[in-house]
Amino acid sequence: MRVALLVSAFNSLSQAVFANLKDRGYRVGVIFAIKNSQIKRELEEFSPDLVLAPFLKKYIAPYIYEKWPIFLFHPGPRGDRGPNSLEHALLSRDKRWGSVWLKISKEFDAGDIYAQALFDIREAPKASIYRKEVTKAALKTLPELFENILKKRSIPQKMEPIHRLITQKDRAIDWQKDSSEKIVKKINLSDSWPGVLDNIAGVDCYLFGAHIEEKLHIEFENAPIKSVIAKRNTAVCLKTVDGAIWVSHLMEPNRFKLPATYVLKSAIKGVKERRIPLIFNRSYKTFYEIWADERDEIAYLHFNFHNVAMSSDQCIRLKYAVEYLKERCKVLVLMGGEEFFSNGIHLNILEDSKKRGEDGWSNINAMNDLINSIMQSRECLTVASIGRNAGAGGVFLALACDFVVANEYSVLNPHYKTIGLSGSEYHSYTLPRRVGNDLSQKLLEEALPISTLFAKNIGMVDEVFEDTNYEERLESFCLELVEDLDKYYEALDAKEERLDRDRDKIEESLKMELKIMHPQFWDENSKFHKLRHDFVYKVCPLKTPERFLLLK
Repeated sequence: MRVALLVSAFNSLSQAVFANLKDRGYRVGVIFAIKNSQIKRELEEFSPDLVLAPFLKKYIAPYIYEKWPIFLFHPGPRGDRGPNSLEHALLSRDKRWGSVWLKISKEFDAGDIYAQALFDIREAPKASIYRKEVTKAALKTLPELFENILKKRSIPQKMEPIHRLITQKDRAIDWQKDSSEKIVKKINLSDSWPGVLDNIAGVDCYLFGAHIEEKLHIEFENAPIKSVIAKRNTAVCLKTVDGAIWVSHLMEPNRFKLPATYVLKSAIKGVKERRIPLIFNRSYKTFYEIWADERDEIAYLHFNFHNVAMSSDQCIRLKYAVEYLKERCKVLVLMGGEEFFSNGIHLNILEDSKKRGEDGWSNINAMNDLINSIMQSRECLTVASIGRNAGAGGVFLALACDFVVANEYSVLNPHYKTIGLSGSEYHSYTLPRRVGNDLSQKLLEEALPISTLFAKNIGMVDEVFEDTNYEERLESFCLELVEDLDKYYEALDAKEERLDRDRDKIEESLKMELKIMHPQFWDENSKFHKLRHDFVYKVCPLKTPERFLLLK
């Protein structure tokens, strides 16, 4: 069966649906919904048996959906209609929510429903719920959707009133009245888009990434409300009526999201850096990026950088954490962040830089130093736990480990091509070692997402665990490595032998990667600069990207 995905952007949900359908043997094409004439032409060229719209914002003309029935995924339960569905769920404090696949019709979100699912709403940022619960619901209901389409079985939509668009007036913070908890919830409501518009230290900006602070406000009891009382690792701490909160990222109007101190710059000159230990013990509520759980001679290392795009400084700090922990454990587990495992180097910071060559070169070398530290961990075994999506250098960060395990719902993008880089992170050594040279090159050139199930089938991932008991299965996997001492030391010896045998190959792979990458960072005409700009500013394409047209 030929299935076309009609999308406004190839976001995490669309990628998950794409990878899932490919695993099930369907021929899948992707069409960007840019204008109706283009949609019609590309549908005619692909000639699909079925059209799904997992993420669609564009109005589709009747002459299209009457010829090709389109089944839209809506992140709200039956009866929910209109924009900002998840925001309305969070505002209503409704703990039970859902999603539906419905047939596009003349009226907005009014078509018959062909599949649906319910789930619980967590206290979390909107984007987190979308990437986890909503995406899982979409994938779980795909079999039901296909079966009901085949059997022409559906139920009518409940024609509830269309809920209104949530504006910045609804999102606004009343700093003189709102508690810290309420402010965090308002920012969570708008994460990762559009943010909460405000003015911090005289700078108009949108706020993202909020965290409660439990201690500092005592020292700054008399500080003005909303003043910046501290900074830490590029986040800023703001005084509130009942305490303080941290805000990790800001975005000036018509720009892009950056770490908070990058946006405020001279406006916070003189604000003191309030440090915490490199690996925080989470003994109180505050802003932190790196922590570890140590038990049973296993260290589970978490690094929750924003979207796990890693700056030079973050790579260096994480390397220090790795080097500290690998002396204290038998198995070191890289857990990644809460929303992503890792997405490689920090493109937004590079876009903001006035010295993009130097800063890009610094970032990739800091990332390589981190990966080399992991790969050369002769003191312990290492495990990458891809519990969330991973992209570009983040995939190859995982492949630096001795073992790679993954969640069934995670999606991998093992390539750099879409941002105009050839990539480093020792990928020319670690990827062929697992999948061979030919398949390695194919993955890098096709630049398409793959499921963890597919990754396991080709040898890129060692184990894929079900989502429902993922952490328990991960812990059991690691305990098995620790408990059989004969096998443990046999694996350590085999790693040491391989590292010694491949020393020249490893060094040559890095040298070759950096030789190719150098002009990509430093040459003003490098396509990396334009593609990075378009990615960071979320520039809408004027046509369906070439790599998707080739699928037809």
